[in-house]
Amino acid sequence: MQEQLHKLRDEALAKVEEASTTEQLDEVRVAYFGRKGLLKAAMKQLKDVPADQRPALGQLANAVKNAVTGAISERREFIQRVEAQVTAPGMDISLPGVCRSIGREHPLRRTEAELREVFARLGFEVAEGPEVELEYYNFEALNIPADHPARDGFDTFYIEGDVVLRSHTSPVQIRVMEQRQPPIRVVVPGRVYRPDTADATHSPVFHQIEGLVVGEGVTFADLKAVLTMAMRELFGADTETRFRPSFFPFTEPSAEVDVSYEVDGERRWLELLGAGMVHPKVFEAVGYDPERYTGFAFGMGIDRVAMLKYGIPDIRLLMENNLRFLEQL
Repeated sequence: MQEQLHKLRDEALAKVEEASTTEQLDEVRVAYFGRKGLLKAAMKQLKDVPADQRPALGQLANAVKNAVTGAISERREFIQRVEAQVTAPGMDISLPGVCRSIGREHPLRRTEAELREVFARLGFEVAEGPEVELEYYNFEALNIPADHPARDGFDTFYIEGDVVLRSHTSPVQIRVMEQRQPPIRVVVPGRVYRPDTADATHSPVFHQIEGLVVGEGVTFADLKAVLTMAMRELFGADTETRFRPSFFPFTEPSAEVDVSYEVDGERRWLELLGAGMVHPKVFEAVGYDPERYTGFAFGMGIDRVAMLKYGIPDIRLLMENNLRFLEQL
């Protein structure tokens, strides 16, 4: 009896849900609660069950009845609302429906998430910091004093006094080292600003991800291994990296890192990263002993990685919010 009541309830609720007109709903009501209705007939059988089971089965039968009648009532209200809308003055049900577009992740955010995941697998954690910075963190603590010629390459927008918009995410590395002792292994993604004239490869607002590793016995070989593995994770197992001597005031020695790619079967090189061993003066600025600790740092433009991965020829396309362009990626 108990199984029969559960089965009738499930069947009735399913038919109520399928009903799309009040006429169909009335047919369901009559089929289960009419003079020869299935639920009505089942409830009449209660008199034939043992007396000790009758109270529990009676409660179940009432619960089933209430569940079905309640569902019928709710469905009737819903159908009546829909019918009222369809027959409302000015309503033309022959018109096509309105398709709501489903958003998707921006290619810059998608690329950043992929970079985060790649470096997470290599043991890095993510650190974040303010976009509005002090000159000290953006320049001085990174071995870029006011009279240093390299400062021009990291020029930025000034807010007021010594408050600036950060021109790279390296200031977060300083903040992390001020708050922690080695070993440290972090990546720092974020938006940065420089007064560049916008063209196909430059923008006054762009995105970077930088990495920092500090510990005892960290070498340039560790730097090459990490970047080689990361680039192969990003662009494929056949990707090669090439390190060329360069200069950055906060690393010594420093290197530009090129990544290989193919165009029409021809292998080419693209400068993608800057990297090097952390300069001893940077360690001194945060209170680390440069005789005990060594480390390496690297950085790349997330925009440039996205352009390379998706074949985007102009960086400005990533900032214009052109949906026709973004929907292609």
